[in-house]
Amino acid sequence: RQCAKNPGRGRYCTRDQNRKEKVIAMKERRKPTNEVRLVLPSNSINEGFARGVSAAFVSQVNPTITELSDVKCAVSEAVTNCIVHAYADTIGLIYITMKLYENREFRIEIKDKGRGIPNIEEAMQPLFTTDKENERSGMGFTIMENFMDSLKVTSVAGGGTKVVMSKRFSAIPRLK
Repeated sequence: RQCAKNPGRGRYCTRDQNRKEKVIAMKERRKPTNEVRLVLPSNSINEGFARGVSAAFVSQVNPTITELSDVKCAVSEAVTNCIVHAYADTIGLIYITMKLYENREFRIEIKDKGRGIPNIEEAMQPLFTTDKENERSGMGFTIMENFMDSLKVTSVAGGGTKVVMSKRFSAIPRLK
């Protein structure tokens, strides 16, 4: 059976891989119950703005305080990466898309058109930083990964980076 991802390329995969690809495709086709898009200049003050907007956006599904803090922290890290690393010596644009789904799932995409990440695997290692002079800790991706349910990073050196994170909020407790 050929993989749906690479038809005609001679690469074969198991039924489980095909199922996983179909589930991912189905998730991508779902319609959000609400969506917002922001475009911000990479000024450091806008990190706090992005953090606040994301908190306000997810508040409509009544997350717990911990879940709200997790989202704010992960968004802060992703936007800070755009400001500090993607557009280190210049001001560029940060593109943010937030979506909420019926099952209380939140998905956020944060993109830049900055210098990109040459080696994503290396960059995602705890304590890895390219900015040691400014005392950066290298924990941004680790924090995003730990506070959100999923994290996907794609990047092209010289062409920008896209960070996609998602989190499913706990059910609202019912009063008896």
